[in-house]
Amino acid sequence: MSPQRGAPDNDELTSPHSFVELMSLERLEDAFISYPDSAKPEKIERFRSLATPYNPGQGTRSFGGHVYAQSAYAASKTDMTGTFILGGRLDTPYVYTVRHIRDGFMYSTRAVDARQAGRICFSCICSFKRDEKQRLFQHQPASAQARFDSILSAKRPEDQDPSPSVDAEWWIEAVRQGNISESEFPGLDVRKTDMKDYNRAADVKQHPERYRQLTQYRLKGSPDEDPAASLAQIREREENGEYDNLYACAHMYSSDKNSLLLIPRALGIKNWTEMASLTLTVIVHQHGEALRMVDWDSIGDSDVGLDELPMKWFVQEGWTPRATENRGTHESHLWSPDGTLLATSLQDSMLRLRKLGDANL
Repeated sequence: MSPQRGAPDNDELTSPHSFVELMSLERLEDAFISYPDSAKPEKIERFRSLATPYNPGQGTRSFGGHVYAQSAYAASKTDMTGTFILGGRLDTPYVYTVRHIRDGFMYSTRAVDARQAGRICFSCICSFKRDEKQRLFQHQPASAQARFDSILSAKRPEDQDPSPSVDAEWWIEAVRQGNISESEFPGLDVRKTDMKDYNRAADVKQHPERYRQLTQYRLKGSPDEDPAASLAQIREREENGEYDNLYACAHMYSSDKNSLLLIPRALGIKNWTEMASLTLTVIVHQHGEALRMVDWDSIGDSDVGLDELPMKWFVQEGWTPRATENRGTHESHLWSPDGTLLATSLQDSMLRLRKLGDANL
């Protein structure tokens, strides 16, 4: 990755609208570590974030999907497991150190630590591979678009309500009464599909693992870092795969929005004392076209401004397979507009319904 244009000389963060600005990174000086039993020093690449992360719930912690997706952007990956160690701050840039674990012919592995003020707040392992251009075997379940066609076709995605900052009844009611103002979710347009009728069914209430939440999302702004890039240049660069890593990060970024809040909803729980993400894994199954977000078919021969680039709507289908012992699990499938299974996410979380007393050992 090359240094980003317009990188600030200090720690001042910007508040961008587009996703490419939200993920922007400044390259810092590389570091090298030598080991007695190795003739070649280990290379550590370093990057610093330039944008203020999203702040869900108007608290003091940043959106976990930001550091997760930006770590992936720093490492350029297709499979990643991340561990959340400390809550991210809003006033301090993330500094990412990327350690080269393995460089193979088809697969490579990176270890990424995200630090704020010198302390590690997020750590992950990234595995990425080349596109082998082969489809020797494949299978997937029936798509969300096929199974929930009547729900998805009843209303256009842009006519659905925006996904709230905190998908909990107390927050939604406070916003309705004007006690809280919603902040715009940066980088992506994320809409919460109305699933009330489906989830009110007796069968779903008796089997919380059958509870479903569909979320539809699309990219905001141009995927190109160059504001002067023409429509033809953007199309050529997308076809050449130049934005594929950015798109993969956009899918990861959206996958973490309100994901854990599905768990208490499915269980009929309205009050809890603590909720936090512990680990998050996103496995990207597809390369190329399935990832890409600009809706070129809807442009045709029309003259479209770069700020008006039409984007495809993707679908996240979320559910919880298990919750016990103050832990909850969230899973999801990410679907391309044509019903291709693009990615799978798995999130382990803490869900505590009462304050923890003294330990009983």
